[in-house]
Amino acid sequence: MRRTSVRTLALVLVSVAAVGALLLRLLEGYGVYLPEVGWVECVAILALAGGIFTAGWAVRAYQKGDRPNLDPLRAARTFVLAKAGALTGALLGGRYLAEVAVHVGQLEIESRRDHAVAAAIAVVCSLVLVVVALVVEKFCELPPPDDAQAEESPDPLPS
Repeated sequence: MRRTSVRTLALVLVSVAAVGALLLRLLEGYGVYLPEVGWVECVAILALAGGIFTAGWAVRAYQKGDRPNLDPLRAARTFVLAKAGALTGALLGGRYLAEVAVHVGQLEIESRRDHAVAAAIAVVCSLVLVVVALVVEKFCELPPPDDAQAEESPDPLPS
């Protein structure tokens, strides 16, 4: 399995932000306003980032030899969790960025400014999740085989 591309994550973030901003403007045209981003959302995103990092740290410790045994299935699951966390962070970042984009033109109104600030903080938390997930994906990367070890192993197919 390959690591998540930063380009893919940026594309997801920008796409969700663009579509989300259009939908939010459409909803506001009909008089429907979203509530302010709650602090509990930011805490949940950061807790998810912390959980992913903790799982990744165990894999890193195994890779460095500090942990004598680790189930390979756990390492694979940690990699998949990190990959999902990166995509989730990009999706959430786009959603909150859309809200910032909608409110940025109305910062002189106090309630709109509060919404924009709360959404901007949530964008930062989402980007923290993306960065942590990418780092954990790197932790789960297998080291290349040693050349000396590859030369000693017999060729499975005779020439």
